[in-house]
Amino acid sequence: MVVKKIKEGIFQFSFGNFGSCVYLLDVRGMKILIDVSSGENAEELKSDLSGLDVDVEDVYVVLITHRHWDHDGNLDLFSSAKVYDFENIGDFSLEGLEVFKVPGHTKDSLAFLFKGVLFSGDTMFHDGGIGRTDFEESVPEKMDESLELLRGLDYDVLCPGHI
Repeated sequence: MVVKKIKEGIFQFSFGNFGSCVYLLDVRGMKILIDVSSGENAEELKSDLSGLDVDVEDVYVVLITHRHWDHDGNLDLFSSAKVYDFENIGDFSLEGLEVFKVPGHTKDSLAFLFKGVLFSGDTMFHDGGIGRTDFEESVPEKMDESLELLRGLDYDVLCPGHI
């Protein structure tokens, strides 16, 4: 279990088993998750949230960077949360949150910018690496354009889908 405070009200969860990082945004008491990792991390995720006095029922919104099992595998834990992805992200609004469609790794990839923190999903990683584009749902011809968009943003901290 590794919980890291990124900034005031923003936490990163990473796990021993394979799965995406999960990010918690606590915005004026509203609990928002970005991605929920893979199913094998369910108990660890619940425990990590509990360590921050957050119950699964407290999570109001889940933002999904893309629909791969290692990012959306625990959605069933958050049955009271509204889930937003590529299909309905236009219905979600949060002051200060910018949403970017970044096809490449998948056609439905999203990135989020909030308080100088860029949540890049599997589009861009710390080491300069990028997400795979050899999946059936990938759009390799769009990856360079998406990377250019993300690299051109003004952010202080990069929070990718995997560390």
